[in-house]
Amino acid sequence: MTSIINLEISGEGTGLTALVNAVPSLTCEAEEGIASNGHNLWLSGASKEDLEAGLAEASTIEDYSLISGTEEKWLYNVEFTPETIDIFEVVLEEGGTILDASAPDGSWVLNIRVEERNDASSIYETLEDHGFRPTIIRLSDTTGENHSQTGLTQRQYETLVAAIDHGYFRIPREVSMQELSDELDISHQALSERLRRAYQSLVTTELNVTTEEIESAPSPALSD
Repeated sequence: MTSIINLEISGEGTGLTALVNAVPSLTCEAEEGIASNGHNLWLSGASKEDLEAGLAEASTIEDYSLISGTEEKWLYNVEFTPETIDIFEVVLEEGGTILDASAPDGSWVLNIRVEERNDASSIYETLEDHGFRPTIIRLSDTTGENHSQTGLTQRQYETLVAAIDHGYFRIPREVSMQELSDELDISHQALSERLRRAYQSLVTTELNVTTEEIESAPSPALSD
């Protein structure tokens, strides 16, 4: 039975702490794909100069190179020192698939898909064996019953998973809506409508509001 585990791990020991100490305002987001010589990390929260100074200062970082970026966010390939424990590899070796990973406040928050609940236990126990203190924020089974509990239909759920797997929600996007619709063998319009309905279902379920309440709510001012 496929499950999704939402896990928080302290940055201590992962190589992140040294970087956060150097750049306290750092926000970090990892791409799902892991490069052969490191990790592709989106870094923000400081100027490019301060980020690179922090990368150079952090004792746990062996090398880094800029891949691309914008005025406020930059994608680096970061290689940590050999003694740094690679939590991404731990997840992969224990049968997990990282759907997304971010570190907005110095701790990693991972969304991981596992084929069996036992895999979630293995990931947790292996991280503990490496000296981490992981916290399970949420563990949910992706059965038809759970889709109903989140307000999603089976097709909506499968569409969202496909969008995540193909990088539709990453910044920048790795697949266009047209490419994703081709992959799912549905029209561009059908995909757009299915995603909109899925978003609405998730919002109404998570915020515990009804569709009528959303439709009757006043539109926020642009300054809100």
